[in-house]
Amino acid sequence: MIVGVPREIKTNENRIAMTPGGVELLVANGHKVIIEDNGGVNSGFTNEMYEEVGGIIESDVDKIWADADMIIKVKEPQPVEIARTRPGQIVFTYFHFAADEALTLGFLKTKAWAVAYETVENRSKKLPLLEPMSEVAGRMATQEGAKYLEHTSGGRGVLLGGVPGVKPGIVLVLGGGTVGTHATKIAAGMGANVTIMDIDLDRLRYLDDIMPKNVSTIYSSPANIRELLPAVDLVIGAVLLPGAKAPKLITRDMLSDMKPGSVIVDVAVDQGGCVETCKPTTHENPTFVVDGVVHYCVANMPGAVPYTSTKALTNATLPYIIKLANKGVKEALKADENFALGLNMVDGKVTCEAVADAFGLEYTPVHQVLS
Repeated sequence: MIVGVPREIKTNENRIAMTPGGVELLVANGHKVIIEDNGGVNSGFTNEMYEEVGGIIESDVDKIWADADMIIKVKEPQPVEIARTRPGQIVFTYFHFAADEALTLGFLKTKAWAVAYETVENRSKKLPLLEPMSEVAGRMATQEGAKYLEHTSGGRGVLLGGVPGVKPGIVLVLGGGTVGTHATKIAAGMGANVTIMDIDLDRLRYLDDIMPKNVSTIYSSPANIRELLPAVDLVIGAVLLPGAKAPKLITRDMLSDMKPGSVIVDVAVDQGGCVETCKPTTHENPTFVVDGVVHYCVANMPGAVPYTSTKALTNATLPYIIKLANKGVKEALKADENFALGLNMVDGKVTCEAVADAFGLEYTPVHQVLS
């Protein structure tokens, strides 16, 4: 199979979908891998590093898309990339269709195979291809929140860890999954007083057992969120419904309960955000202010640490990429029902129910298109 790895073109997206080590394994399995010229430089991987392991460097991105049986990416295809996609081609990347109707309708017209990292499951019903980037984003969420709490960054001038004689900052984490857990670990490690909320009591019991004493667990409800907001310095939105839009846990009217200069970091922005006033931002212009509250809503947070992110992503995706390349997309998905959950659309049909529901589109079960 010919595998294409184009350079990411989303604003300030510095990751690339595959490391030289990943290319080496694909080539060893008998496949041809074409990498766009200097596509990996911002992640710390040069053309020479790819060529040394058998990769082919190509400067013409149109040729990569035209020749490749499968395109491996990091972020959702941009309009110019959708225009390059052809029927029957496999595109394996983060899509997050439910948050973007234009992307959904545009890609549907290509009649290509859209296999989404974020909806692939494993036997434990976890999301193995979303998890590494969720780990990065969770840790970054606290890091960025701490930065934007600084007065020079527009915040109220709070040091999360405090100092002897001065209370530490107060952090509220919405969601006890991978993002929330990692955000909480970093916030607690910095010395903040942290509350993590979820609706899964078993998850809260687990978090209560493993977290340090400066972390509290509270059941997530509108009433409990409203009760906590007046004292909070930093809110981290870490809610995920696989393949679907995130629920709005903080509404516009709740912002009036928050202190001026407090900060919201909404990691759920890829899925529409769990804060009503959230809108996607970029690393170039990461924040905006609503009702005195600083909002950080960068949709590709891990792109700021591309070396770490690219290696972590390849570690997770490579076994699936090799399955697709070795068996072909149809046989690879038929052989693994959890992998098949990654198929969001093919041949103009929507095969992810959450995506179909988001935009009132007809839903076709995956088994029908694979049979």
